[in-house]
Amino acid sequence: MFGLGTTELIILLAILVLLFGSSKLPQLGAGLGQGIRNFKKSIKGDRDGESKPEISDKSKDEHKS
Repeated sequence: MFGLGTTELIILLAILVLLFGSSKLPQLGAGLGQGIRNFKKSIKGDRDGESKPEISDKSKDEHKS
């Protein structure tokens, strides 16, 4: 995977712990995961035509008059 071995991954993890602290890493991971999930959901919605805004019954009545 990208030419990274075990040693390189351990060094990267150590640098991340030094920069952000061990308490911030779970929050960063959760935020990253949520961002990726939302991105995938928006891409999937565009293909299915689900991203079009829904018009409620009340706003439909307003457009008729």
